[in-house]
Amino acid sequence: MFFLRSRCLVIVFVKFFVTLCLWKLLCLFVAILFRTNDMDPQPSTSSQSLSPRKKRPRIALSVTEKAMIQNVYKHVFEEKAASLLPIEAPEKKECVSKTADILGIGVTSVYRVLKEHKQNEQFKSPEKRGPKHSFKDKLDDFTFAAIRRKVHHFFYANEPPTIIKILKVVNEDPDLPDFSWSTLRNVMKHLNFNYIRKSRQSILIDRQDIILWRQRYLRNIKEYRKEGRYIYYQDETWINEGHAPKKVWIDQTVLSSRQAFLDGLTTGLKQPLGKGKRLIIGHIGGEEGFVEDSLLIFEAKKNKEDYHQEMNADSFEKWFRGVLPKLKPNSVVVMDNAPYHSRKLESLPTMSWTKPRIQEWLTSKNISFEATMVKATLIDIVRQHKQEHCDKYVVDEMAAQHGVIVLRLPPYHCELNPIELVWAQAKGYVARNNKTFKMTEVKKLFEEGLQHITPEKWSSCVSHIIKEEDKMYGLDHMIDNVSDRFIINVTESDSDDFLSDDE
Repeated sequence: MFFLRSRCLVIVFVKFFVTLCLWKLLCLFVAILFRTNDMDPQPSTSSQSLSPRKKRPRIALSVTEKAMIQNVYKHVFEEKAASLLPIEAPEKKECVSKTADILGIGVTSVYRVLKEHKQNEQFKSPEKRGPKHSFKDKLDDFTFAAIRRKVHHFFYANEPPTIIKILKVVNEDPDLPDFSWSTLRNVMKHLNFNYIRKSRQSILIDRQDIILWRQRYLRNIKEYRKEGRYIYYQDETWINEGHAPKKVWIDQTVLSSRQAFLDGLTTGLKQPLGKGKRLIIGHIGGEEGFVEDSLLIFEAKKNKEDYHQEMNADSFEKWFRGVLPKLKPNSVVVMDNAPYHSRKLESLPTMSWTKPRIQEWLTSKNISFEATMVKATLIDIVRQHKQEHCDKYVVDEMAAQHGVIVLRLPPYHCELNPIELVWAQAKGYVARNNKTFKMTEVKKLFEEGLQHITPEKWSSCVSHIIKEEDKMYGLDHMIDNVSDRFIINVTESDSDDFLSDDE
């Protein structure tokens, strides 16, 4: 009896033990299966729960964002390593791809952050970039005029110019910057060249209004010379305090400052740290030299590539008003078409004006209209009388009061202004004698350089320009001959197509 009771107790104990072991194994399996969700407080990296990657704006990553990318990658790497055998290592490519999916960024950005962390261990803040400048801000009028002359050299040779041909001659010129094909194309369009094509030939020509302007200028200045009028030439320029010669002699046997010290030599001329501050200069002169006490010179306040942004109509008109009494009667002043040279004497009504104001303006000009007309119709009437009432400039009226005529150069035709040659001589004097690269010395040197420009040099520059005028006067006839042989006019939309192989 005792034996039977003992046997039953053993069977119950064995069943209980087996049941307990099975229960523990089941709990352990469940814990392993859900350990990431139950034990890991970090966000899930399951690919099934990820939203589609969004396109991120192209902006620099901050230090915080870079640290976040590094931490997520570290977590993904450790998680992947835990699921592998000790002898196995996670693939970096897979971890990077998963990190990019989690954060919604590109794989390249993750690689870039990991590389920066490996090299520096500490992330750096992104560098602040200034405003992006177009080629118009980086190039001056002299460069634009030089490019125009390059195009016209093809016409002188009776050869059709194309972008590829022009690009080659421009980039081969050491005095001009190097351009890409697309930038030069934009420059050509900015210079008002039209691209016209016929079958497999292509050519670039001046826009019609530029040709008319040039021909009108050349005819007028020839007529003024025949009438015996004295011609003055006016212009503005600039010079940096770091202005130095472009080419100098260099001792190529001196390879280091230590060698120069031991041999009792130098490493060469002192170089400016940069362009530095800028002087804006304006002057006026003719065959007999500069007009006395008419130099306009001041330091630029803005660090802009285009010096024209430093001038305004008020400043120029104030200076010009003081110059006019010093000019000869019945003379002519040649200047470019800069905005501050060409302020309208009276503003033209626009759609921003109120209707009663437009009607009042028309009444003051004795222009008939009907009271029932809408604003658009009134503006159309204004445009019909534009040249009659609103084609006068403040500078022209100021000059007319002193018996002086203002003659404006065509756009980007500074090669027809002899004062450009004068500026080159004065700047050359500064470059040869600039030692300290300080503004006070540059200003003094430039004034000295102007004093070296004698009436004889002025007369030589004017004579050179007269030859250029004669050459350019026949240029448009050459263009007609080349155009007739190679091109036909097409619509303006077609003329904007620069994707031809011949171009």
